[in-house]
Amino acid sequence: MVQTHVSTGGEKAGVEVGGVDGVWYLEQILTAKVYDVAVETPLHDMPRLSERLEGGNMIMAKREDMQPVFSFKLRGAYNMIANLDQAQLDRGVITASAGNHAQGVAMSAKHLGCRAVIAMPTVTPAIKVNSVKRMGAEVVLVGDNFDETKAYALERSEKDNMVFIPPFDHPLVIAGQGTIGLEILRQCSKPIDAIFIPVGGGGLIAGVAAYVKRLRPDIKIIGVEPTGADAMYRSLKEKKQVVLDKVDTFADGVAVKTVGSLTFKLALELVDEIVLVDTDEICVAIKDIFEDTRSITEPSGALAVAGAKKWLTDGAKKGSRVVAITSGANMNFDKLRLVADRAGSGEKEEAMLASIIPEKKGEFRKFINILSKSGLKRGGSQSRSITEFKYRYNERFTSQTGNAQVFYSVDTANRKDTETLVQELNDSGLKTLDLSKNELAKEHIRFLAGGGTRAADERLFKIEFPERPGSLRSFLDVLGEDWNISLFHYRATGQLVGSVLLGVSPMGEKDVQTFKAAIAELGWACVDTSDNVACALL
Repeated sequence: MVQTHVSTGGEKAGVEVGGVDGVWYLEQILTAKVYDVAVETPLHDMPRLSERLEGGNMIMAKREDMQPVFSFKLRGAYNMIANLDQAQLDRGVITASAGNHAQGVAMSAKHLGCRAVIAMPTVTPAIKVNSVKRMGAEVVLVGDNFDETKAYALERSEKDNMVFIPPFDHPLVIAGQGTIGLEILRQCSKPIDAIFIPVGGGGLIAGVAAYVKRLRPDIKIIGVEPTGADAMYRSLKEKKQVVLDKVDTFADGVAVKTVGSLTFKLALELVDEIVLVDTDEICVAIKDIFEDTRSITEPSGALAVAGAKKWLTDGAKKGSRVVAITSGANMNFDKLRLVADRAGSGEKEEAMLASIIPEKKGEFRKFINILSKSGLKRGGSQSRSITEFKYRYNERFTSQTGNAQVFYSVDTANRKDTETLVQELNDSGLKTLDLSKNELAKEHIRFLAGGGTRAADERLFKIEFPERPGSLRSFLDVLGEDWNISLFHYRATGQLVGSVLLGVSPMGEKDVQTFKAAIAELGWACVDTSDNVACALL
């Protein structure tokens, strides 16, 4: 049963929950105060994407990226702050966020004439920090990760007697987000088979599900998470809250180690399933959305579209009408390069391959002819389009094998077509590796491949690397002069945390643990990738 109460001091304000009360959530969503600042966003057809799906399926986008702060987070933040009494407003509010929730709290506080303190991780991009400051909030950069930032905000809320506004795990925040479900049912006059919802902490899916399942239990509520940040998927599977050891920060808007206790209870009762998508599928979805709307969403904003595509394709659905919530458009501009790299052509798959060909005159041309003819055999009117190609003469490799290595990317119709191409190349006597799903190849090897000489007794490590000034200096200070660096590759991607591919030589087996311990002093993840098949191209 849900009971309301007014908090005092720095406690969480609003309500406490002893169970899931569907009637209470329905009433709160119907009477939510979000429209003082938020807008009713449109529900748009996505005709170009829908045409590419087989079976006459239709995807519609619920455009939460069109909110005043370019994210749905404004709804929940405002609904909670607007329910505070005047004494609480006078003391001010505080929260911890790296992006969209921060802007939602800042705008809500400004509208209500309330002081707002926003704690943000030190790695937060300047564009997001400045956006919050422009709304009049006080920004405190603290902590290298969200857990440290949240700990500071909670401690300060007690110390300064301010109300902490959580990003997702509060009934009034959940009810605010639930107004999206209300709008979807009102806006779509035709039957809906499923609603796809991005999942981070779970506030959005809990709110939408609380409303939709109460009125239309036949509509499937399907969450979408990145494969590297699947806290809700694992929690529902194990029927208990799971805490991830680490999370992939590409879709930083949903990069949480655990979901909320309240949002988990609601999801356990109301959510039908969770779909997992990888980075490439998210990037292609960003392009899909752009082609239909001419808007660029952030990675977490494209999650639902990526999940809907996968669900409709994998399940061989026919004639389904689904809604995907495009939850935000606060894209870090520097990340666009990575998105473009990983999106491929959108309609096709970009296969990343490595082949070994004889180092003889005419063999290069023969290889290209085989590649082109394979494309024609698959029914295409033109030969395949090569999107990337790297080759450099490697004296050591050639003298040992009599062959050359080439690294390349080529457009294929789909995943099955890629597998067929690889098989045809191997059948032609060209030993070929499919690296299309190899993250190390995509993040690092593709920029280094094409010939070279590996150092003797070299070990290769992929190391987590915060994208902030001073990271390289801190990294080298920890290494000191004990290690000989034989390879170093880093490329900024616009994420909170990037990665470095590091070669150390010479290094024996006993040295590996010592090296990892040195990196652990920084609190960064370090993985030995020496045995990754893509490393053979270096």
